[in-house]
Amino acid sequence: MNKSGIGQAVRQQEKTLKLLGIPYTMDSRDDFDIIHLNTIFPDSRIMSIMSKRKSKKVIYYAHSTMEDFKNSFRGSNLLAPILKKWIIYCYNSADIVITPTEYSKMLLESYGLKRPIFSLSNGVDIDYFERNYDARKRFRDKYDLKEQEKAIISVGHYIERKGILDFVKIAEQMPEYQFYWFGYTNSHLVPHSVREIIEKSLPNLHFPGYVNRNDLRDAYCGSDLFLFLTHEETEGIVLLEALASKIPVLIRDIPVYKDWLSDGETVYKGITIYDFKEKITQILEGSLPDITKSGYRIAEQRDLKLIGRLLINIYDQ
Repeated sequence: MNKSGIGQAVRQQEKTLKLLGIPYTMDSRDDFDIIHLNTIFPDSRIMSIMSKRKSKKVIYYAHSTMEDFKNSFRGSNLLAPILKKWIIYCYNSADIVITPTEYSKMLLESYGLKRPIFSLSNGVDIDYFERNYDARKRFRDKYDLKEQEKAIISVGHYIERKGILDFVKIAEQMPEYQFYWFGYTNSHLVPHSVREIIEKSLPNLHFPGYVNRNDLRDAYCGSDLFLFLTHEETEGIVLLEALASKIPVLIRDIPVYKDWLSDGETVYKGITIYDFKEKITQILEGSLPDITKSGYRIAEQRDLKLIGRLLINIYDQ
């Protein structure tokens, strides 16, 4: 979990509580008033039951849906309906459910959950991801990139839902640019189609694997485009990090981004391989306007300090 978006969400919750001056513990044996649960693993469900027995308030952060479980790991599509029942069972054990976007809230409401559902972004630490020259230089030195070379990055597990198949296809068809996919998934967990494509040997395609938070910040600052081809998300923390880093962002046009990311205003969007290739060229060659300042304002609206105040309002309710 530590290497996933959920792990990052937990770390951001910790920082949010620190910013608010609210004491917290990661040790379940300590005393507490409210428990935050972030996974749908059995141990979280057990913690929910135990906490309710002690009259503690339970907040379930709903990062998982049936929709974003599909097209991920081997057998995930077969298991998705079963997972949906388990998700309902877990989230109904809470006092309230918090989910990152209005889109994911709509999905959960369609499940018939019996608990109040609040929409609250995972947030982003805009100070940490502030763009700076030293970070850019570290990234480009590490990967031996000349200043005139254009680097395109994406971040996520090696799963079809994240858009890795299209990412590799685009890299294959655009040899003039360097492509980097940060993240890792055990090859035994993914379908043959994904295993086959990540083993493809292309001189401009790189899989550095999982990197630490500092190296990822350097990658945002040192690259020229964040290409996020995910087919389904509840929000996408890495997208917020890219916006906070003032890097051009090109995403797949999917429902979760409909109401808060505008094509050509805060990000660029595409649907087909042709769309993505055309916009990549236009962004990197400067024929499309630089909209990174507008994108950064989206990140500012989701800064952890603001998210903390909204969380307090939810506590009060």
